Amino acid sequence: MNADDKPRRALVVEDELAIRELLRLHLQLAGFELDEVGNGRVALDRAREKPFDVILLDVMLPGLDGVTLCGAIRAAGPNKATPILMLTARDTESDKVMGLESGADDYMTKPFGVRELMARVKAITRRHQRREHIPNTAGTVMRRELSLDHDRRTVVVHGDPVELTKQEFDLLYLLAARPGIVFSRAALLQNVWSGDTYVTERTVDTMISRLRRKIERDPQDPELILTAWGVGYKFADAD
Repeated sequence: MNADDKPRRALVVEDELAIRELLRLHLQLAGFELDEVGNGRVALDRAREKPFDVILLDVMLPGLDGVTLCGAIRAAGPNKATPILMLTARDTESDKVMGLESGADDYMTKPFGVRELMARVKAITRRHQRREHIPNTAGTVMRRELSLDHDRRTVVVHGDPVELTKQEFDLLYLLAARPGIVFSRAALLQNVWSGDTYVTERTVDTMISRLRRKIERDPQDPELILTAWGVGYKFADAD
């Protein structure tokens, strides 16, 4: 149960019955109510109907693949900020990066250990809950053609609103509020992910790449989020 004494809801999108049964057993033991779907298109409809507290998403699915489905969930609807854990038999780095860049919060390769799986579910839902309860004490940050309103958690770039996930917003706000200050990847992990175990410095790089695609005129030649080679990242110095 959560702080409001309401059962948490999980959406499990997995077409292998044995894995779905395993996930059902352990998620129910952890206090989740489950919706189970084995088809990507059906899962997208379900994700657009009602909010969930966490989504476990297989990559290889009939109807609609998991990467495309993840991107569609992130684009709009009640689960655009819901923690998503991807599950897949693919274990190459490029596959993991593709999954994370589509909007997943974490990625696990099959076969997986149930204890680690549940620890990762706990970690991504805990991060989400922390961000939900951060006091809105900060104000508006305006840098060049970028405006971030912390209270409303809105972003405008070049006059157009931009949709960011909660984690993307927190990372961008941290950088933009301190222009010119270089943050190491470790420092960004500590500030945005609060030292959670199941994230790495590669997670920071993936998130920066996603942000650049959303806010930069040319993501390959960024003007706002700059790389400090060998150290980390910074927001462009104030004009």
